[in-house]
Amino acid sequence: MRIYKILRADEWAALEAAGQTPGAPIDVADGYIHFSTAEQVVETAAKHFAGTEGLVLAALESDALGDALKWEPSRGGALFPHLYGPLRLSDILWHRSLPVRDGAHVFPEGL
Repeated sequence: MRIYKILRADEWAALEAAGQTPGAPIDVADGYIHFSTAEQVVETAAKHFAGTEGLVLAALESDALGDALKWEPSRGGALFPHLYGPLRLSDILWHRSLPVRDGAHVFPEGL
């Protein structure tokens, strides 16, 4: 299953430079890296990144992350993917910018 991580521009740049990251400050504070499914990612962007320019959407294959990926209840009791370990650049299948248009992020077609 494809899962998605939204990163700020500086977080993406740091990931590219280092090859891995412990995540955003909220990820580090929570002890795991937050991901969303295709069904969850638009709401995640609206709730946590409203109006933020310069975001990057990264896609990963959940099965490739092995036992470090746990599905845990979060918003509204829905299960969200959480990675207990670093996010490695080599695990990312593709990435795209998330521009803001009319106050909302524009996601790639076909998520």
